[in-house]
Amino acid sequence: MRIGTHVLKNSLFVAPMAGVTDRPFRQLCKRFGAGLAVSEMVASNELTWQSVKTQLRTNHEGEVSPIAVQIAGADPAMMARAAQHNVAAGAQIIDINMGCPVKKVCNTMAGSALLQDELLVGRILEAVVQAVDVPVTLKYRTGWDQANKNALRIARIAEESGIMLLALHGRTRACGFQGHAEYETIAQVKAHTRLPVIANGDINTPAEAKHVLAVTGADGIMIGRGAQGNPWIFSNIAHYLTTGEYLPAPTMAEMRAVIEQHLHALHEFYGRAAGVRIARKHIGWYLKALPGTTSFKAHFNQLESCEAQHQAIAVFFDEQAHITGTIRPPHEWEGLAA
Repeated sequence: MRIGTHVLKNSLFVAPMAGVTDRPFRQLCKRFGAGLAVSEMVASNELTWQSVKTQLRTNHEGEVSPIAVQIAGADPAMMARAAQHNVAAGAQIIDINMGCPVKKVCNTMAGSALLQDELLVGRILEAVVQAVDVPVTLKYRTGWDQANKNALRIARIAEESGIMLLALHGRTRACGFQGHAEYETIAQVKAHTRLPVIANGDINTPAEAKHVLAVTGADGIMIGRGAQGNPWIFSNIAHYLTTGEYLPAPTMAEMRAVIEQHLHALHEFYGRAAGVRIARKHIGWYLKALPGTTSFKAHFNQLESCEAQHQAIAVFFDEQAHITGTIRPPHEWEGLAA
């Protein structure tokens, strides 16, 4: 897989997810085999660039290359300046967000709302491509709603604008994250574009990854929610695609080590107060693979200090040492409650 001058180790991508794909999470996914991890979206509005949230989202210190930053907005000139700003800060790939379905984003005509205005789509893509000398990619959806699906036309506009890669979530904006991904639409786009196409949506297991690649003809896959609490998914998929066999589930000791390292990274990256709060959802995602953890998660969510969280994890895994064989294999994690 190549994006401009960047040669990736594979075609397994981490989807950009607000509040999830921060630097600690991206680094962890890359460690476990992801070829590319795209940052949380960064607003194109210059007034937000000095905010704590944006400063954290654009922090790439020590991150494995290539560094991909997603920008969001609806004004071509502002998007161009945002791309330049992020490249100056270290971005090696700029990704444009035309897929976010969240109301507060769509209400500003950004994210997937842009799919309603194809002329504006073209103006934004052209402005960003011309503004920077790094590869520009596009993440988008199949359309605004079932009656207004224009994924093929957007792909054509992207080609003409100089976009180098498409990541297509197989749902419309109206679908949100409900229903099933439209792999047939992704297949149609792949059949009618010269650009690399990355398939996104409902990929939670190695078998699903293989199926999606087969039915869409896509050049790679992008994992979002399937990677939450499951960074092993990338090495599992890579192994399965190569051998047709599943890797064994992580042992309790392996899971404990990863959780403790991730917890430490979150505390260090965000600081004590924010780190403690943000760690809660990640721990919940990890523990969905283990039985009988509901009460522990409720307890963990009440803890207010870094030390208390680390101690709780240590006690929890010490007490679970006798059930080392009960971790569900990663290919069975789909659909488990967080």
